[in-house]
Amino acid sequence: MAVALRALLRPARAPAPARLLLRAPIRLSSAGTQFQYLMVEKKGAKQNVGVIQLNRPKALNALCDGLMNEMNQALDFFEKDPDVGAIVITGSEKAFAAGADIKEMQNRTFQECYGGSFLAHWNRVSLVRKPVIAAVNGYALGGGCELAMMCDIIYAGEKAQFGQPEILLGTIPGAGGTQRLTRTVGKSLAMEMVLTGDRISAQEAKEAGLVSKIYPTEKLLEEAISCGEKIAGNSKLVTAMAKEAVNAAFEMTLTEGNKMEKRLFYATFATDDRKEGMAAFVEKRKANFTDH
Repeated sequence: MAVALRALLRPARAPAPARLLLRAPIRLSSAGTQFQYLMVEKKGAKQNVGVIQLNRPKALNALCDGLMNEMNQALDFFEKDPDVGAIVITGSEKAFAAGADIKEMQNRTFQECYGGSFLAHWNRVSLVRKPVIAAVNGYALGGGCELAMMCDIIYAGEKAQFGQPEILLGTIPGAGGTQRLTRTVGKSLAMEMVLTGDRISAQEAKEAGLVSKIYPTEKLLEEAISCGEKIAGNSKLVTAMAKEAVNAAFEMTLTEGNKMEKRLFYATFATDDRKEGMAAFVEKRKANFTDH
């Protein structure tokens, strides 16, 4: 849930001005879908990486309901695109997303939140079958940190900052912050971040296992797309199986997880791509996967 407040962003060093990836949103379908809060494009040498860029610069990319609805539309589009093998979600150099839009939720009642399952549709990112990479520059606070944690891989810029400062607003994380953060960095650090509202740097996030790699700010998106291209070059069918198996580790016991992994491993032997991959290895050539 959480926090898009300038009051909570205790400035240390002024971040560099935001440089956006795209100049204008693209049309995603014949129906002419246009986005107000996002910029969306396919990138990479083979146009096989979907890039979703949050675009509310004046609000530090605060996550309003409209933005999250558009996010779900863009994710659905890339899920259905057979050419796209990975998705990158990013923001600006100043803010990945500084939290949820507090003005939008300030006057909600318990009845509205509970009865209407408030924020339930924000979970769509975690349900995408294709791998999702978060490219985080600047602030990833509250809902922004939660959005990054819904992704499968997090790359961070050198000046990125992560935090769950909801406690400073008299509330708690509501989009997985207490759950995903604890599973990733452990109880002590997660409890400290949630109970104090303090932020951690990109370096601290990497040491804690929250972030996979750190890059210079200006190189971050390029590196995330490069990772997406590498993933997209593999069998999309088998990649989905691998992602399912890794995610199961957070939901099952070791015994149950190993059983599920074996079933998925066996299932790869029913695919053309498994045959092609092993044949290519034996024949010392590059595999030509067909996603079958």
